[in-house]
Amino acid sequence: MSTESQSGTPVARSPYRGRPGRTFWKKSISGRDVTDLQGIYTKKFEIDPSSSVATAGSCFAQHISRYLRGAGYNVVDAEPGPGNVDVELLREHGYGVYSARYGNIYFVRQLLQLAQEAFSGSVREDIAWQRGDRWFDALRPAVEPEGLASAAHVERQRAEHIVAVRSVLTDSDVLVFTLGLTEGWEDVRSGTIYPTAPGTIAGDYDPDRYRFHNFTVSEIVQDFTEFRTLVRTVNPGIKFLLTVSPVPLAATATDDNVLVATTYSKAVLRAAAGMLASEFDDIDYFPSYEIVTSHAPGNEPFDETGRNVRPETVEKVMAYFLSEHVARGAEADADADAEHPVAPPASPEAAGRNPKSADYEAVDERVFCEEAILEAFADED
Repeated sequence: MSTESQSGTPVARSPYRGRPGRTFWKKSISGRDVTDLQGIYTKKFEIDPSSSVATAGSCFAQHISRYLRGAGYNVVDAEPGPGNVDVELLREHGYGVYSARYGNIYFVRQLLQLAQEAFSGSVREDIAWQRGDRWFDALRPAVEPEGLASAAHVERQRAEHIVAVRSVLTDSDVLVFTLGLTEGWEDVRSGTIYPTAPGTIAGDYDPDRYRFHNFTVSEIVQDFTEFRTLVRTVNPGIKFLLTVSPVPLAATATDDNVLVATTYSKAVLRAAAGMLASEFDDIDYFPSYEIVTSHAPGNEPFDETGRNVRPETVEKVMAYFLSEHVARGAEADADADAEHPVAPPASPEAAGRNPKSADYEAVDERVFCEEAILEAFADED
């Protein structure tokens, strides 16, 4: 059955007729600056200014963590560094980068295994990798740049770490997690997934011991669903906000060109995040990946390497987030300078933060990313 136009001419019905402008490329994207993408994000749930917000994930998540602190959010820091140490040195050792000193968590399987470890209270076996006469935690190899004196020291330090992780998962109201990679390396015997390949920062690659694994959409969805169930057994009110890192792969272990491999990985991660957000009311998705990689006129999101996201791009991304979630309240947001929407409050105490945490984002905008070390292998014959 058709309807009639004002002229009396029959008009065929269409499921696209009357749809909101944000659903059409011509209206919401075409010709618009990247700062003016219409309807790009609508929050699924409120993040209260007093909520405890935890952060974790791949390298890009470090930007999110820093901006949330600057905007006055109560960002969890369950593993703070010593108060008498320079903040830059603390960051180089993994303090203040995320809500605990777990380094970059590139894989959902890695996140799940960390939660299992934290709630069991037992350190996973065979996590100490050696380089020269120094030892490293294979599950967060960059947090001690010079390594530790013994494998036993690594295990003792990790035992303290998983107590902090348990606190993060038990006490946080919201976990912001950035999905980063699908290509990982797995211990054949234990199934442990590592953030870096053996032989990159520490350890040695034994093909009989370690194997390459490229995660699928179904695996990622299953892993996060299991993670969600586990955490909600002790923290039933927790909510999750997922993002996908826009940073391309530094290298691929597949036979594909790294650009093709990157496109595949990001498609898998985006599909998994979308499925999870559609399935669960307590999981939201924030489109940082789409904003960074959009085709908006004049959008040059990366520096000359084609991998590092420009600071001004990060600011544009977070402006969209803060337009929906504003920790300082609507009145403060209305008065804020549009060019600097995430300026920190006058004092960390006023925002309910640990005063020490206020220094972390002020040091610099560097991102600590173990995966970038793979670029060094590109220069080898």
